[in-house]
Amino acid sequence: MTNGNGANPEAAPPPQLNVLAQYIKDLSFENPNAPQSLAPQGQPPQINIQINVGANALAETEYEVTLTIEGKAESGSQVMFSFDLVYGGVFRLVNVPQEHLSPMLLIECPRLLFPFAREIVANSVRDGGFPPLMLDPVDFVSLYRQNMERQAAQAGQIRPS
Repeated sequence: MTNGNGANPEAAPPPQLNVLAQYIKDLSFENPNAPQSLAPQGQPPQINIQINVGANALAETEYEVTLTIEGKAESGSQVMFSFDLVYGGVFRLVNVPQEHLSPMLLIECPRLLFPFAREIVANSVRDGGFPPLMLDPVDFVSLYRQNMERQAAQAGQIRPS
């Protein structure tokens, strides 16, 4: 039997994802060789960026998700600037099947946080005296798969005695 809109009245309610809070958990910017590092350089610096995602449960349906972005710009052996940002969010996930919980937390939640973290990085680098660093979009699905493969490989290396 269906209700007036064709849905089964016993059907589970739809999954919900709510952002409860967003915040800078940790931010560091270093310009260790200023003011010399601000002088025009002959070539663009080498920029290395590392991005990691973490999640932990706060309550039955609430989770903290952190997006960690670390970067360093070097010209030759000289560090131009470096930064570390841990940007967090608290999310409420309701009616999400257990098998979809991890992808929601480690793909969808960071996808929502990233534009805000990207702006913080751009502004910090600009405020440090350099042109704003506009991070490229991140493929969180690929990052999730890489982490799952790495965990599977590590689990395979651990052998019971």
